[in-house]
Amino acid sequence: MFARRHPFLFFLCVICACFTLGLVAVSGVAVIGAFAVNSEIRSAIASTKGNIGVVEVTGPIISSKKIIQDFQGFMNDDAIKAIILRVDSPGGGIGPSQEIYRELMKNRDTKIVIASMGSVAASGGYYIACATQGIVANSGTITGSIGVIMEYANLEQIAEKIGISPVVIKSGEYKDMGSPMRKLKDSEKKLFQHLVDELHAQFVFDAAAARNMETDVMAKLADGRVYTGQTAMKLKLVDRIGNLDDAVQWAGQMAGIEGELTPVYPKADKMTLFKKLAETLFQDVNLGTRLSEQLRYVFN
Repeated sequence: MFARRHPFLFFLCVICACFTLGLVAVSGVAVIGAFAVNSEIRSAIASTKGNIGVVEVTGPIISSKKIIQDFQGFMNDDAIKAIILRVDSPGGGIGPSQEIYRELMKNRDTKIVIASMGSVAASGGYYIACATQGIVANSGTITGSIGVIMEYANLEQIAEKIGISPVVIKSGEYKDMGSPMRKLKDSEKKLFQHLVDELHAQFVFDAAAARNMETDVMAKLADGRVYTGQTAMKLKLVDRIGNLDDAVQWAGQMAGIEGELTPVYPKADKMTLFKKLAETLFQDVNLGTRLSEQLRYVFN
C-alpha cells in the first residue's frame, strides 16, 4: 500500500536500505580482517624496544585525539629519539587539523619529527605535515590541495516531491543559512565565502610559517590544485623524495642516533572485536554527515 501511494519515497527508502546493508557488509569484512592482522602486527611491534616512534595519520582527519595521544606518548618516552609522522590522508576537519598542527609546532624544538607521505597527503594532510622539521614524499604522492571547501546538497526539490515542508523558527536572519531544505541567499553566500576566505588565509599563513616560506609565495601555490611529490619538491613544499624507510634514516641522522634505527608504533588499543566493528560502522555511516557539517581542509 505504501509503495503504491508514495512510489518515489518507497524507491528512495529501498536505495538507502541497500546502500546501508552493503556498507555494513563491506565494513564488517574489512574490519574483521584488518583488526586481526593489525592486532598481530602491532602486538609484535609494540613489544619491541625502538628508538624512532611512528605516528600514523590514515584516512580522513575527523578527530585529533588519538593522533595527539600517540605523539605525546612518544614525546614523553626518553627511549624515543625521533618521531615519524606517517601521513596517508586527504585531510578533513579544520579544527582537528589545526589541533594536530599546533601540537607538532609547540614541540618542534624538543624532538626531531619528520613527515613521511604515503599515497595522499593533501589539504589537511599537508597542513599537519608542514609542522614537522622535514617532509619526505614519494615521487607519485598526491599532495598540495591547499585550500578550504564547504559543500552541501540542496534537497528542496526532493522535499517538494515527497510532500515535506520544512518549518523553521529561528532567532536571527542567518541562523538557518546552509540548510539543505532551501536555496542559499546571495547575502548568505557572501558570508560563507568570507568565512572560507578567512580560513584559507589561516592555512596559507600557517603553512608558510612552518615551511619558512614567504606568505605571498605560498599563496600563489594555494589555489586548491594538487601536486605530485616530485613537483612539490621543486616548489619547496616538500624536502626530499623517498619512502618511509628514507624518512626513518633521515630522522635518525638529524637526531644523532648511533647504531641500528628501530621504528616502533604505538601500542594497539585494548578494544574488543565487537567494539571495534561497531565503532568503525558508526564512523562509516556518519562520515559523510559529520564532514559535510563543517568547513574542511580536504582534497575531494
